[in-house]
Amino acid sequence: MTRYNRRRFIARAGSMATATALTSLNFSRASAAYSKGSANDRIGLGLVGCRGVGWQNLQAHLQVPGIEFIALCDVDQSIIDQRTADYEGLTGKKIAAYRDFRLMLENKDIDAVIISTPDHWHALQTIMACEAGKDVYVEKPLGNNIDDCEAMIGAVRHFKRVCQVGQQQRSGLQWQGAIRYVQSGTLGPVRFVKTWGYINWKGPLPPLPDEPVPDGVDYDMWLGPAPERPFNPNRFHYNFRYYWDYAGGMMTDWGVHMIDIALLGMKASGLKSVMSSGGKIAYPRGAQDTPDTQQVIYEFSDHMMSWEHAIGIAGGPYGRDHGVAFIGDNGTLVVDRQGWEVLPESERLGSGQFRSKMEAIALQPSEGDDRVLHSRNFIDCIRTRRDPICPIESGAEVARVAHYGNIAFRTGERLNADRETGKLALAGEALHLSQAHYRAPWKLNRYR
Repeated sequence: MTRYNRRRFIARAGSMATATALTSLNFSRASAAYSKGSANDRIGLGLVGCRGVGWQNLQAHLQVPGIEFIALCDVDQSIIDQRTADYEGLTGKKIAAYRDFRLMLENKDIDAVIISTPDHWHALQTIMACEAGKDVYVEKPLGNNIDDCEAMIGAVRHFKRVCQVGQQQRSGLQWQGAIRYVQSGTLGPVRFVKTWGYINWKGPLPPLPDEPVPDGVDYDMWLGPAPERPFNPNRFHYNFRYYWDYAGGMMTDWGVHMIDIALLGMKASGLKSVMSSGGKIAYPRGAQDTPDTQQVIYEFSDHMMSWEHAIGIAGGPYGRDHGVAFIGDNGTLVVDRQGWEVLPESERLGSGQFRSKMEAIALQPSEGDDRVLHSRNFIDCIRTRRDPICPIESGAEVARVAHYGNIAFRTGERLNADRETGKLALAGEALHLSQAHYRAPWKLNRYR
């Protein structure tokens, strides 16, 4: 087959009607030029949660002209010590450090905060930042339950703040190209979308005994609104994501990234039902709460979508350990963080002869750094006061969809839409799991 010419496709795609629809998603902003700004126009940033993704977010924002980091905040003094030294090594500058994010929010030199803490903290810290007059970059998933998401939307809109949700793939050029192609109609009707995450670099989480709180860790603040429990190293730092108290496992870790692209590509609406199954199948004696193996089926008004994950396995669909596949009548587009390609369907001509329904498209590799582009978009929108490429409502929508998958799994129920409202009807345990249940004295402030 003729090798696909990427420039020819982009030029042709630019004239498609779908380009107009994509403009409403602000995709063009992610790759636009950004002004450097004057010294008086510099934006002061604070970072809450400095270990893994938080440090990646800091490094990405450092590549954006016109910003200055004012302070770091973390409940673990060892992390503070390490990151203040790392920051001085990167920039040649010293930086202020806090153990309590509330004190950091009082700093008038900080215009915006980057929240990279565990999921159960996202809502409170975002809302308090809005109350303090700060703009917010908050990591995904937006909230640890559906109540969190609704309260965060209310605060951002009430205080008229810019809020970027850390679903950086929206800013990635290869993801945007894939969505343009899906929405061009060339694949034909898309009836099924697969999303998945297989990670073989993560294995079992063996049970460990409770321990004294490490020196320098404010564990009560780390728990925050979560239930009070003895300190256990399995629940701290990276592995928090595998406990329901703080997060939603692979479903809300990798799932929100892939599902976000699926929802965007399909302009999905009309969610009719959700069902899920799985469990601790690979590691039944593991210490984690969340399933190491899970499948979720979503029924929308005009297509089906699935999520599946497996810990300890790398061989995902289409030979990729993560990705999204849009399966159409004419072919399938597969996209992951390496790029996207199109695999054509075949039709029978008779006498054992077949022909492709469309032209195959070789892998279109990724370009640029999604996280840096996402950070640039956030800073640009702070200056223009426009909504960023992943505004609060979009982050809330994909978080809801992921939480519905976990709620269906945990209850063993099929969640169905109400015929009158068209929204998923939650009752009993399902409703309880969708709500915020905060440990005193923490409470969720709600704004309309």
